[in-house]
Amino acid sequence: MTVPPTEHDTAQSGSIPPPGCPAHIADGPGGATRLYGPAAATDPMGLYEKLRAAHGPVAPVLLDGDVRAWLVLGYLENRDVASRPTQFSRDPRVWHGWRSGEIDPATSPLVPMIGWRPDCVCADGEEHQRLRGAVTAGLSQFDHRGVRRLITRFAHQLIDTFCESGEAELVERFTEHLPMLTLTHLLGMSDESAPKLVHAARDLFKATETSLASNAYVLECLEQLVVEKRARPGHDIASALMAHPAGLTDEEVQHHLRLILLAGYETTANLMSNVMRMVVTDPRFRGSLAGGQMTLPEAVEQVLWDEPPLMVCPGRWANGDTTLGGQEIKAGDMLLLGLAAGNVDQAIRPDAATPVHHNRAHLSFSAGTHECPGQDIGRIIADAGIDILLTRLPDIALAVPEESLSWRSSTWARHLTALPVTFAARPPRADDVPAPLPAPPAQSDGRPAAVPRPAAGPAPALRPEPRASWLTRVRRFLRRR
Repeated sequence: MTVPPTEHDTAQSGSIPPPGCPAHIADGPGGATRLYGPAAATDPMGLYEKLRAAHGPVAPVLLDGDVRAWLVLGYLENRDVASRPTQFSRDPRVWHGWRSGEIDPATSPLVPMIGWRPDCVCADGEEHQRLRGAVTAGLSQFDHRGVRRLITRFAHQLIDTFCESGEAELVERFTEHLPMLTLTHLLGMSDESAPKLVHAARDLFKATETSLASNAYVLECLEQLVVEKRARPGHDIASALMAHPAGLTDEEVQHHLRLILLAGYETTANLMSNVMRMVVTDPRFRGSLAGGQMTLPEAVEQVLWDEPPLMVCPGRWANGDTTLGGQEIKAGDMLLLGLAAGNVDQAIRPDAATPVHHNRAHLSFSAGTHECPGQDIGRIIADAGIDILLTRLPDIALAVPEESLSWRSSTWARHLTALPVTFAARPPRADDVPAPLPAPPAQSDGRPAAVPRPAAGPAPALRPEPRASWLTRVRRFLRRR
């Protein structure tokens, strides 16, 4: 398997400079390395390996504005931090930086990512269990087959917008929009909300001067959704959060909708882009899929190991003095989970080229009690969306030299900026019929939920068409030629 062409390839080959050489001289105050700026933007994986060589599994780093933090690079150390909530809190109010004036909450672009919010991510103990229980119930109310039907409808709609042209830019036209369309629908929002939210979500993760405004826009949209669903509840996540016995306030509902929307969109959009890049650039990867040696869900897991959609996860805060990875951590210090760095730690992956697509022990969805509760829906969106794309466009190929592909990186994530492809032009589908969400699962008393009678009309069109085998699709393609 391949990884994006960066200096990381050289680092993995054993040519990492020894500690003390100029390549390891810190570029920030206090002996810490900036986790933003040119080096972090152009080659974050290479930067992680230099930090690992210089400091071991835990390294001092600086966030935007030279805010101090510890980046956890080791796989075992990441799991240790994620699994000890009493020692490493998720409540950012523990951080000493608020009291010392190290950050201005009114202007810092870090606030949308590290600031306190009334959601389960910023809670520990019983409060975390109360809030997370509501989120889990809201996500689990949908039958996975019904979610796939929803994704199928949206995927076909998106592909129909470019299939006749014989060319497309997949990031802009497909991988960024399918997750947002799906998530806004599940949350209870209109499909028309998705395009503006895509832009705001991307901007929020960039940690730029406009991040605060983008965060405010997202919250404004969700505040309006809460008002609407209080008046007219439906079969959606927003309504489920309001009706849950945990008794969430409107503000708590709003911020959990934000959490689901942003976390689900960012990780799934990046994951889909990364998988499709592998399909069109790596013959072995595509050959394994075509030959049956690797299923599409397994391909997704392989990419989650090699290119996690969220590279750095904020954050944890030390409740007391402790030692981690040979570093002295003080009470109130901020720690960042280095998910991408942990996934390639040689302590658990001596040879990064060895396939691990059968293994789900990666850190891409974090770990411990705060492991992402929506990861299954993210996998379904990626799996179903890519499957439909490859079924309809089996001859899809990269339209530019691989070395011309570029990425945009922030402290938290790395995004493929564009993936231009070509394929044989095909007509759009003529049988696109909206697919309703499935009925809720069994009621609490154990009796099955009432199943509505099917409405008259073209009901068979609601079912996704069965996926043809790879060989059948190739034959169809050859006949079209």
